[in-house]
Amino acid sequence: MAQVLEFKLPDLGEGLTEAEIVRWLVEVGEVVAIDQPVVEVETAKAMVEVPCPYGGVVTARFGEEGTELPVGAPLLTVAVGAPEGLDLSGASPSSTESLAADTSASATATESSGGSGNVLVGYGTGAPAARRRRIRPDRLDRTLVQTSVADAPVSDAPAADALVLAPAASGTAPATAATPTAPAAPAAVGVVNGQGPVPVVSPLVRRLARQHDIDLRRLAGSGPDGLILRADVDGAIRQAEETAAAKTPTARTPAAPTGAAPASAVEAPAAPAAERIPLRGVRGAVADKLSRSRTEIPDATCWVDADATELMAVRAAMNAATGPSAGPKVSVLALLARICTAALARFPELNSTVDTEAREIVRLPGVHLGFAAQTERGLVVPVVRDAHTRNAESIGAEIARLTELARTGKLSPAQLTGGTFTLNNYGVFGVDGSTPIINHPEAAMLGVGRIMPKPWVHQGELAVRQVVQLSLTFDHRVCDGGTAGGFLRYVADCVEQPAVLLRTL
Repeated sequence: MAQVLEFKLPDLGEGLTEAEIVRWLVEVGEVVAIDQPVVEVETAKAMVEVPCPYGGVVTARFGEEGTELPVGAPLLTVAVGAPEGLDLSGASPSSTESLAADTSASATATESSGGSGNVLVGYGTGAPAARRRRIRPDRLDRTLVQTSVADAPVSDAPAADALVLAPAASGTAPATAATPTAPAAPAAVGVVNGQGPVPVVSPLVRRLARQHDIDLRRLAGSGPDGLILRADVDGAIRQAEETAAAKTPTARTPAAPTGAAPASAVEAPAAPAAERIPLRGVRGAVADKLSRSRTEIPDATCWVDADATELMAVRAAMNAATGPSAGPKVSVLALLARICTAALARFPELNSTVDTEAREIVRLPGVHLGFAAQTERGLVVPVVRDAHTRNAESIGAEIARLTELARTGKLSPAQLTGGTFTLNNYGVFGVDGSTPIINHPEAAMLGVGRIMPKPWVHQGELAVRQVVQLSLTFDHRVCDGGTAGGFLRYVADCVEQPAVLLRTL
């Protein structure tokens, strides 16, 4: 007899208390292996694949894509152990043996260890995910029965729906479900208002029907054996909305005065509804941090234009070098990052934070350099650890690696926290200047505009040079304007004359 186990949203670390379901990786009825990723969730820090510590058959999922769940809420239920009623007569011997081995191994591993203990991919046991298989409806006889309270997992969520698989005798009709002797749960599988069985397996389909007052008994399922699918419910919802819209009377102009010609009926245009976008996930975390920064930090901004012609020439020479000593290409951002670490060594006040409770300025020993990266999921700030110990080439390689992870949404929470100073290259958006908001709880951020040809006085003559605007926003509690100006001036001098940087290398 299979044992139904409930898997809840685990603690994702970094003080995170909730996550949004982005994409389900398994379906109800699918066989999963221990530690196989079953759902992709988005936290305030990153996108994470959550593995299930149990192996068996998925019997229920909780929450639609886009739903936000708190830590500890049920994610799904898994039937662990070989289903007694499973009919694999139509399957190949190899697939039958494989499925039996999977379920037996899953049951043994789960019973002996209570699950893998795996929380996130990369933690706990490192067992590779097995190939996912689903129990095909045409290879088994399904009987939808009511799950008893005694067999259901204990949780605040509704009892998990069970799919009981019964073999059919050759040449006979499928066996009907026997009435369970244990007390029945109030919400029976496939039963609507106690009016009899309805061919529905997915709890999502039933929930969607309840939300829109759709009577499942009146629907003809398009799935195997008349199974009602989500597409069937969606179609019924659209039809109900169209019927309701047709019955809604249109607004007409006021009646004409007596004796006047009747005015023609005119439909009043409907006012467009305002769009509401929830502030959650990455967008919500960014909003909270920016609001806190502006609320707690008395910031000030200074800026300067710099001639970046020599810096661009040095970069071109570095990337044109050949031979055994030639490394990967170096980006402008990597050079600017290396200039920042040199400047922070001269002005450590800006590599600090403020302990408001103790009323102390905490100067940090190392530079963990964050850089702003715009992704499809919003603005994120990956952190280059120990940037003060790296050269331009090493910083550039780490920036490239973290940027790729950011684009694919695979940055871990640890890679997005712990920064001590941030570099923001908004020039990629084609703008010259900005007043950056400090990445709380840091003390400063350097902003870099686009590098473009502009008229510039060079060696006493007007010339066209590559000019960039640099802006520094700093916490006025950690230093005065003289320190901030000295930092920015040193950065500008290194941009204009890269040889200045050689003194500190």
